Amino acid sequence: MRPDDRNGDKPIDERPLRVLVIAGSDRRQYNCPGVDSKARAFMLRMADRLPAEWEIDYEDLGNVYGRSIIRSCNACVSTSMALCCWPCNCYGPDDRREPDLMWDLDLYARLDLADAWAIIGPVNWYAPSSNLKLMFDRLVCMSGGNPREELIDHKDPELAMRLERSPEWRELSRNHLEGRTAAFWCYGDGGGAEVGEDGRPLVLRHPAWFDPAREPFADDRDAYGPLVWQCRYSGIEVPDELWRHQEFGQDRTYSENQAEHLADQPGVYAAFDGWVDAFARFVGAKGRVPAGRHRAHGHQRPAHRWQDLKLAWRDRRMRLGVPRAGSSPAAQQEQGLNHDTGWNTHRSEGEKLRDPRTDRRPDEKR
Repeated sequence: MRPDDRNGDKPIDERPLRVLVIAGSDRRQYNCPGVDSKARAFMLRMADRLPAEWEIDYEDLGNVYGRSIIRSCNACVSTSMALCCWPCNCYGPDDRREPDLMWDLDLYARLDLADAWAIIGPVNWYAPSSNLKLMFDRLVCMSGGNPREELIDHKDPELAMRLERSPEWRELSRNHLEGRTAAFWCYGDGGGAEVGEDGRPLVLRHPAWFDPAREPFADDRDAYGPLVWQCRYSGIEVPDELWRHQEFGQDRTYSENQAEHLADQPGVYAAFDGWVDAFARFVGAKGRVPAGRHRAHGHQRPAHRWQDLKLAWRDRRMRLGVPRAGSSPAAQQEQGLNHDTGWNTHRSEGEKLRDPRTDRRPDEKR
């Protein structure tokens, strides 16, 4: 059945089981590259195959010209776990300056509403697609993120560091999506028609530079290992049987291995349908998952105009080289570590290096 977000407010025994299916390829038929992905075809096939009495939500992360993008993680956790808020408050919905697809698609709430996730995507250079990697980077906040941004004045790093060292933090920090199930179906094109009999690409001028027998993974599903283990460390259950890889398109050019060609490749749909059926059995037997204490569904972003003004004042002081006393930036400045001052923050390091008017590093001889 179609998803009804209002069911997320009902008691667990009064709502249907809900699944979120995500197609993680970067391709879409609109504009460049002009062809829809196999991940999208698999996503729609899975949605049609799952039990009719379940709520089936799905989303395609493919790039569309002019659409907002999944913004990169700012690595707040590396400053303080308490600076990383649940759900992420580095960006927000309908932001004109930094439009973010995670918020514009309401993905935090939809991941929260689902009892199980099914992630489908290609292997690109021994790794997940850029969009899937960005999505999971932004999901660091589900593992121990701060659910009360008012305690850190929205985004004050010094307050966050203090909170992280307080007794109160142990109670606040928790896995917010604990107990859900995640399943992963990743696939590869088998090198197209570009690999020779020795396992090396045909276009290499110096093929002896590496040994193809020492590729990164003995099992290609391990290309998605970082996403799987992020889920597991966040309290999301990923059974081994639901983490699979399928290769197809061997000896074909990429243009001969599109979604419309899947049906004529033996075993591809049978393998995929087997994974979907295994997912349905596991999730059906496990049942609905209780909601966490701090939910992304129904989350009301607090106003933070005054807090932003205070942070803007901090920012101006930092640009002038006057950080707060006792802060990490002050300690770094005292030790001459990062030389990160200057009014124009949009100037790259390369621009500064090439500008004869730019002061050299303090320790560089004139």
